[in-house]
Amino acid sequence: MVGNSVLPGGFTVPLAEINNHQMYYEIHGEGDPAVCMGGWGTYCHRDGRSLARGLTDRYKVLVFDYRGIAESSDEPGRPASMRLYADDLIGLLDSLGWRDVHLIGLVGMGCGVAQEIALNRPDLVRSMVNMGAWAFCDDYLRDQLNLFRTVHKDSGFYTFQEFVCICSFLPEFYNQNRHRLLGPGGEWPELRDNYMTHERLVDACLTHDTRDRLALIRAPTLVIHAAMDMITSPRTTLPIEQAIPGAEGVTMENTAHVVAGKAQKTEFCELLFSFLDRH
Repeated sequence: MVGNSVLPGGFTVPLAEINNHQMYYEIHGEGDPAVCMGGWGTYCHRDGRSLARGLTDRYKVLVFDYRGIAESSDEPGRPASMRLYADDLIGLLDSLGWRDVHLIGLVGMGCGVAQEIALNRPDLVRSMVNMGAWAFCDDYLRDQLNLFRTVHKDSGFYTFQEFVCICSFLPEFYNQNRHRLLGPGGEWPELRDNYMTHERLVDACLTHDTRDRLALIRAPTLVIHAAMDMITSPRTTLPIEQAIPGAEGVTMENTAHVVAGKAQKTEFCELLFSFLDRH
């Protein structure tokens, strides 16, 4: 059921009762429907400013908080899996009455959620975009994700934040923007004082495995490979392009895990809109 919750002061929050939890969501823009999903964070609570520039001028964009983030509740005793988070989004799309949706998964588990929906509810999917993705965790990626989680648990959020930023951004961008990337106003603020949610998100990432099912996806698919990515490099993204029938692949040669800086964002938007406009 889709509705609103009233907070003190009379503010309303868009919440849906989905899959045994309260799910926070926002809708920005007008046009054909699209969903934008990231990794261990959210595109919510920023008036759409964190989305690709121009996306809400062309599309009606749904963003939401994963379980345990911000206004979305969770069931700590329920095992976390990529399918669980995908079922949450499926329930929300069904409640909203959305069909033929562009699924845009970027920088992490949003890609896995998109893959699961394309496999299990193809009627909902008009197209799929994956960047910063994987079909399964090899030892290298598994150990990275576990290490990020261990650093957060044993050394605290801010050490985790610094470690992941160093792995996610190009050195030049990090050097110029370190003051913005780190600290209370920096990256991944949703995980500060929220280790339990981080632990569950990592569980979903570690167990994600669509290797033997990707060939069943029929939605038009774009896989963007970030050549300088230290986490989800073309090592993990190329197999997705190769496994999905008819998938398109394009490489951003000077991009790390996170698209950052004006030139990279411009290049990314050109690739994204070129694909979406054709589908």
